[in-house]
Amino acid sequence: MSYQRRASPLHAARAAAGMAYCVSLGIAALVLSAPLMLGAVVVAIVVAGVAAGVGRAIRRAAVLGLVLGLLVMVINALVTRDGLTVIWRFGQLPVLGQVDVTLEATVYGAVLGLRALALILCGALYTAAVDPDQVLRLFRRVSFHSALTATLATRMVPILIRDSRRLADAQRCRPGPPATRAALMRATTAGVFDRALDVAAALEVRGYGAARRPPKTRAAWSRHDLAFLGAAVAVLGLAIAARVAGLAPFAAYPALHAPIPAGETLSACAIVLVALLPFADRRGIER
Repeated sequence: MSYQRRASPLHAARAAAGMAYCVSLGIAALVLSAPLMLGAVVVAIVVAGVAAGVGRAIRRAAVLGLVLGLLVMVINALVTRDGLTVIWRFGQLPVLGQVDVTLEATVYGAVLGLRALALILCGALYTAAVDPDQVLRLFRRVSFHSALTATLATRMVPILIRDSRRLADAQRCRPGPPATRAALMRATTAGVFDRALDVAAALEVRGYGAARRPPKTRAAWSRHDLAFLGAAVAVLGLAIAARVAGLAPFAAYPALHAPIPAGETLSACAIVLVALLPFADRRGIER
């Protein structure tokens, strides 16, 4: 999963707007707890990823998120003793003791899993649709040295992955059993120090020690930048307003209480709508 320039409004927006958009969806997933509202956030992220042309990355992240969410739900159902409605009695188990699975613990675990899924999808959308070089240039204005360090770190990881794949391909051409992952990791990391010395020598030759902070440049904000920034503010505002006003009441313990009032339904629809509105304007998009 990596960033690739695509013809979409989110890719056309600057990194600051894209970051604000993804962060607002992540904060909304953390603030909200009602299943309907969390489901609206997940739907907004998935549809946004498809509209941005990164549906494959979202699909891969969804598989990981679903597995993690299911694991969270099962663990919470097994270890939580709260709840009044017992749906399954496992009896006495080693380490865990008396295990009675309750409906409330299962539902609350499912909500936690849904939140984890939303956060993973949000991270996948950020990784696949926000230019990392532009993000580093944003932080370069604060600290040039930190930006360069982060740039080298993010650039070295794909190189090491490619080296490990080449070593694995070469190993398969040799007779005998294939090498273990530990052996491949040792062989790959053995060249890290040599690469670090080469990069340090190249930076020294290019006068990195005498580098100064780059001049500040102010580019005009495009309509895509303003659209995604406005969507970020709207999503964040709707999530906080729904939490403060109690439009999405949800309580798992001691008894399950999850009504779906009209205000919660309208808020969920509004979150999906404002999150997807910036994708409606596709003018001026260049690959």
